[in-house]
Amino acid sequence: MLFKSPDEFVNAPRHAVTVFGMAGVGKTRLAALLRRSQWFHYSVDYRIGTRHMGEFITDNFKTEAMKLPFLRDLLRSDSIKIASNITFSNLDPLSTYLGRPGDPKKGGLPLEEYRRRQEQHRVAEIAALEEVPRFISRAHDLYGYDNFIADTGGSLIEVVDPANAEDPVIKTLSANTVLIYIRGTDKDADALIQRFKTSPKPMYYQPAFLTRKWAEYKKKNKIADDGKVDPAAFGAWGFEALLHDRLPRYQALADNFGYTIDAADLQTVRDGEEFVDLVAAAIRARMR
Repeated sequence: MLFKSPDEFVNAPRHAVTVFGMAGVGKTRLAALLRRSQWFHYSVDYRIGTRHMGEFITDNFKTEAMKLPFLRDLLRSDSIKIASNITFSNLDPLSTYLGRPGDPKKGGLPLEEYRRRQEQHRVAEIAALEEVPRFISRAHDLYGYDNFIADTGGSLIEVVDPANAEDPVIKTLSANTVLIYIRGTDKDADALIQRFKTSPKPMYYQPAFLTRKWAEYKKKNKIADDGKVDPAAFGAWGFEALLHDRLPRYQALADNFGYTIDAADLQTVRDGEEFVDLVAAAIRARMR
């Protein structure tokens, strides 16, 4: 969904955008702000954690509870209910389920189990992204919203080919929404890496990248046994490596199929009208 002029976007009777970029650049803040301006907020991570992976997450809670005799008896008699309380701003249940590989004594998962959960996430993310057109229609027909924002996770770029117009996810999103890259700075990236160490986000690695980085980390730290890897240390190190690997791919996706807005400019937006104006400026910049 590229435009011949900024006015073509501004004057459209309805707006639908998909925002992408690294975590922490303001995508969810923007979506929350636009909700107050009568935009429908579709959170891809929320959809993943509820509709597509909710049962996996809850079953994992129950598996842990079943290890305690007191809770096991209550679960088996249907006397208690265990559920995930995932929200747009709290993705901890999804992050906890995906986990980190490494030493089980430090809360790590066996590498093969970690890979299995990663594949579940890949399938779930693609499904949630391909549901965007249905939710655009649902938001309009059921709730009366003319404007729509799809708030994606940082791993959107891991499930698409940013150079391929026939990629199923790109084809779906670009046909129904304006793709907008929220571009952060090196300072934003550094702050995100520090924040990840204390509050991990849901992480997805492409299988080949994970295999390569896992071997690299073990060699660098002289670790022979997978079960001796510190999961928190690998998680932070792997996240930093993955973040820097993603940045040029985010930009390629925007260059090929969408527009770029700097995170600093996004911070000045106060309502839906100002956001529309900012997108119009990005369209004008691309035309130049």
